[in-house]
Amino acid sequence: MRRFLTIAIPIVTLALFICIMLSGSILKRPLGKDDDVPQAIENLIQKINNDDWDKVNSEIDNLEKAWKKVIHRVQFSLERDEINDLSMNIARLRGAALAEDKGNSLTELLEAYNHWKEMGK
Repeated sequence: MRRFLTIAIPIVTLALFICIMLSGSILKRPLGKDDDVPQAIENLIQKINNDDWDKVNSEIDNLEKAWKKVIHRVQFSLERDEINDLSMNIARLRGAALAEDKGNSLTELLEAYNHWKEMGK
């Protein structure tokens, strides 16, 4: 029995850690309407294309809230650089929206969406 436990416990522990480390692509999926990052990005693209700058700032807040909820789920399975890159895109997007710069806003959104798609691969 003792030999079984000395072999089984490390194997089960390693298997559990491997599952956690590979779960990034599954855990980034939305669990509700308030943590759907791709939908928030699409909403922002529509608002920016319509030059509705008053609503863009509230949509950026929605995107940031959704991203913060997702961070807590994926922080153990994604690299820190991936998380920081998307966070920086949101921060630069906020600056571009304050300047009402359509080109930079769309650039940051599409880059953020690309980071989102590549997370967990």
